Amino acid sequence: MITTAFQHHGADSRLARHRLRTDVLNGLRSHPKMLPSKYFYDEAGSQLFEQITTLEEYYPTRTELAVMEQHALEMADLLGPRCLLIEYGSGSSTKTRLLLDQLREPAGYVPIDISDVFLRSSAEALSEQYPDLAILPICADFTQPQALALPMTEASRRIVYFPGSTIGNLTPQQAVQLLRRTADLVGLGGGLLLGVDLKKDRRVLEEAYNDRRGVTAAFNRNILVRLNRELGADFAVDRFAHRAFYNDVEGRIEMHLVSDRRHRVTLGPAAICFAAGESICTEYSYKYEGEELRILARAAGFRLERIWTDDRNYFSVVFLTALSCTHG
Repeated sequence: MITTAFQHHGADSRLARHRLRTDVLNGLRSHPKMLPSKYFYDEAGSQLFEQITTLEEYYPTRTELAVMEQHALEMADLLGPRCLLIEYGSGSSTKTRLLLDQLREPAGYVPIDISDVFLRSSAEALSEQYPDLAILPICADFTQPQALALPMTEASRRIVYFPGSTIGNLTPQQAVQLLRRTADLVGLGGGLLLGVDLKKDRRVLEEAYNDRRGVTAAFNRNILVRLNRELGADFAVDRFAHRAFYNDVEGRIEMHLVSDRRHRVTLGPAAICFAAGESICTEYSYKYEGEELRILARAAGFRLERIWTDDRNYFSVVFLTALSCTHG
């Protein structure tokens, strides 16, 4: 049951558009040019990403699902009875169902996602499947501090579920900041169940972000379509080529949109000039190793309790316990 009115943080569309415009202009005026990857996820972008998760080359989703299917009961035992489950970037909540099926008397489920339409439809579908579960969807940017409306049922502890290796879209410094806020949110003794993509062969990584069908390329370019629609920009989308590669020095996949010629783009009164071959970086996806995860957890006030991986050691789901909540 969806127990309260749908919450939309920053619901004022003018404020949201102003924030989008500010973020985009700041990014396009930086050197090198960048766009925040969170803006991939309008309705079309969310649907394209769901297609990506089914592609042969894109191993993370099916590998994480396999890890969850094999270990969900063990994870639920660690989370404990009557926990409040809060999910960052919930999307279609496919992996969440595996967890919900094993949880004992969960106090509620709080899905948080930046895509309004996608979140509504997912929450409604979950409500039908779990009619006795208190569901409180929140449309918000989970990377920003926010107040959560909690269900009336008293929870034994708060658990944040952050699947899908989205933590890799943040720089290590940004990741620590988000995890510190998460420690504050769950409180002392609360937990974080986190999906993390692991370092592996460059070929496997690069193929995952350069699929033969071109779905990832369409997903990448869709951010320009969104800026044309919502901000009145005049990007000629077909002038930008999708490029994704593994940066082994930084330990991350980088996704770019590369201009095929010298030209100018206008966004309201602002003009952005592109040289031939100049790119916009649209996403980082950092990959981790076990010791790096422990260091990241300690820096954010968590203790790494458990690591579950697949047979090839491609992907991990880790459980962290909050040791403090005093970061502010």
